[in-house]
Amino acid sequence: MDALRKEETYTVEDIYALPDGQRAELIDGKIYDMAPPGTKHQMLVMDLSYQIKGYIQKNHGGCHVLPAPFAVFLEGDDKNYVEPDISVICDQRKITEKGCNGSPDWVIEIVSPSSKPMDYFTKLFKYRTAGVKEYWIVDPIRQRITVYLFQKESVEEYSFGEPVPVGIFKNFSLKIE
Repeated sequence: MDALRKEETYTVEDIYALPDGQRAELIDGKIYDMAPPGTKHQMLVMDLSYQIKGYIQKNHGGCHVLPAPFAVFLEGDDKNYVEPDISVICDQRKITEKGCNGSPDWVIEIVSPSSKPMDYFTKLFKYRTAGVKEYWIVDPIRQRITVYLFQKESVEEYSFGEPVPVGIFKNFSLKIE
């Protein structure tokens, strides 16, 4: 009779030991490799970050907008390390020189064909259980934005070109072209 093979559990230390240039995330001790982002992906990250930062500056907000690569230690342990495309963090105490200790208030992920299962399933569950308030999945291929407001237990879908209300800020919506 064969013994059951135990799956290895990794830590943040293993992420930091990866060769230079290799990006990966760690969820519940399992390493997930990340493909380098494409041009359209990076343009969306920059455009969204710029719009969000502009709103925060105009409205004297204390939140920070941090695009990837930026380390988020979701549960403050050594088994969870993610690099959301955009993190909006309003609790200054969570931000350190190494990244964010705990969950951001708002996370945006730009979907690529290789990241779909991660963004729509693995990260969706992880962000929800870790205490993220709002999670957006931006899908440039489908030209759709799926908005999860975890505290209200609501899910909305929007098309590119229409205003998408931001749940954590009043009277603010983004338009993704």
